[in-house]
Amino acid sequence: MSKQPAKHFPVPTPETAPYWEACHNHQLLIQKCADCGKHQFYPRTVCSHCTGGTLEWAEASGRGEIVSYTIMHRAVSKAYAGGGVTVLALIRLEEDVQMMSNIIGCDPEQVCTGMSVEIIFEDWSDEISMPMFRPADQQ
Repeated sequence: MSKQPAKHFPVPTPETAPYWEACHNHQLLIQKCADCGKHQFYPRTVCSHCTGGTLEWAEASGRGEIVSYTIMHRAVSKAYAGGGVTVLALIRLEEDVQMMSNIIGCDPEQVCTGMSVEIIFEDWSDEISMPMFRPADQQ
């Protein structure tokens, strides 16, 4: 019997642990600089706008729009085989940061730039929940 390869799970670091803990609770947190007031994503130790070091975690709306995307018809590895077509998108959140994630819950051929999307979380394990996005008009 052959063993199915495991998916690659993120490994939280001291900088990213609050983000992954929030995702596990199906909540999206991003950093906000107390010095300049701007948001940033991905988590870092200093502000990417002003290099300030006073970063706080703020709840994000989880809504945004697709800036760019690609449709992958082949799995990136055997661990993801059988999952069908994957849509990987660059999403600009309402908080004016961009993050990359999968678009789920719709026909890949309906995905387009400018499409409004909202976050949904997929539980991959007891510890890790992955943020994904779906068209905003779905419930």
